[in-house]
Amino acid sequence: MHTAAFQRLAPPAANLPRPYVLVADDDPASRRFLGDGLRALGARVHECDDGQMALARAAIETFDLLLLDCRMPGAGARDVLAALRADAEARSADALAVATSADVSLEDRQRLLAAGFSDVLLKPCQLDALRPLLTLARSSGRHAPLLDDAAGLASSGDVRTMQALRGLLREELATLLQELDHLGTDVPRLVERLHRLRSACGFCGAPALALQATHLQRQVEADGAVAEGAQERFRQALVATVAVLDR
Repeated sequence: MHTAAFQRLAPPAANLPRPYVLVADDDPASRRFLGDGLRALGARVHECDDGQMALARAAIETFDLLLLDCRMPGAGARDVLAALRADAEARSADALAVATSADVSLEDRQRLLAAGFSDVLLKPCQLDALRPLLTLARSSGRHAPLLDDAAGLASSGDVRTMQALRGLLREELATLLQELDHLGTDVPRLVERLHRLRSACGFCGAPALALQATHLQRQVEADGAVAEGAQERFRQALVATVAVLDR
């Protein structure tokens, strides 16, 4: 589909957030299609033509979604994401990531999902295949608040119950903070604690910590060990959540 055809699409609803998407693909036609299509659907897009450029850009800018081709020169999608997730200073270390490829076997797809990708997009594709990606980016919680009272009330049912649950969460977080370094050497136990914590955060309305717990759990399950960058981002979210619960 050419740019003119994209321009004939109905404009995206004005009240929807405009996700910022990084499109990295060494094939000019694929990069052009993905970039123009995402823009037509309401996204802001930055394009790169190789993996090293994508990694450098994701380190200094905050993207909501990374669309990474599996076979780029220098660094493919898995290499880019692994380096990014392990970099505590990277601005987009926590961004959702979708791998793109012209040929993906079932085993390849499973390996990509295990490596931390949220989905795999098969190329070539139709414009409609890009819509779910923007829905994913808009609902990802990339800029999630430390506490969400509306979500907490929806889960707990009333203010008193929510406050009680948050008190229990505060105690759990204090204990977890003391044990975190030790848990880093006990992967099965860490995964179990993160799984339990994600549930507690959901009941209490603590989306930022839930997001970081999800990222850390996926990274640990994929690699069998804790990446320093992922653990540090989780620790920062944990400390910040404790601070806001103490107010």
